[in-house]
Amino acid sequence: MADNDQIEKISLEFTQAQTSLSELIGARQQLETQFQENKIVLQEFDHLNEDSKIYKLTGPVLMPQDFSEAKMNVNKRIEFIKGEIERAESKIKEQETVMETARNSLVAIRTKMASA
Repeated sequence: MADNDQIEKISLEFTQAQTSLSELIGARQQLETQFQENKIVLQEFDHLNEDSKIYKLTGPVLMPQDFSEAKMNVNKRIEFIKGEIERAESKIKEQETVMETARNSLVAIRTKMASA
């Protein structure tokens, strides 16, 4: 009976790790989308000159913004998103390790039960 309780506990841990991993992967994909969008904006800035008019959507209003300030903001955003992607990837690796440990424990217990 103790083995069944142990299997149930480890199965629950494995399921929770799977759920957490799915959420982390979703967040990572969202960050990647934001990263790509900001890279496109930065590429568009390369086609403009310093005196081009740039507007930023603030609520329902388009506000004029300085070219260099806008480009600097996009660069900062890209750097921030890169850091968040790295952080998400490390969390994903941690969850994969947790899942692998739980999977190995389940296999070991089931093997032990089968041989008993």
